[in-house]
Amino acid sequence: MKKILLTISTVAIVLISAGITTLKPDHEKPKYTDGTYIGKSKAIYIDENYWGKVRVKIENGTITNVDFKVIDSTNNEVFDQTYEKHFAGNNAYIQQCRNDWEGIQIYPKLLIKNQNIDDVDVISGATWSYNLFKYALEEALKKAKNQ
Repeated sequence: MKKILLTISTVAIVLISAGITTLKPDHEKPKYTDGTYIGKSKAIYIDENYWGKVRVKIENGTITNVDFKVIDSTNNEVFDQTYEKHFAGNNAYIQQCRNDWEGIQIYPKLLIKNQNIDDVDVISGATWSYNLFKYALEEALKKAKNQ
């Protein structure tokens, strides 16, 4: 029995030294092909004039960079920290803008950290920006899927 274990150990060391263990089975291959992919979506908000736009960079099968914007197609304007100006005097909408702006900034960072949209928690009050992000991301990642 000791001789068999010694032989198995010796074979394992030889395989590791030869680099043979770097071959990955199909279930361990990266999910995505390297490149930069763009997705655009209105999510479930089809009657609104806002689009989520995501640019995702994938390197070695890993999401390394994400740029997320919400675009107001009526005003040809990107939703940012100043967008609340459109709702002057309406404190509820101003707060909503602030919540969604926070989501627009944090969701890409959380995605890079977690590598899976299902592991990105929705920020309270920022569901709208999350949905735009999620659906635009899914559109981009469809293009990056390994076949």
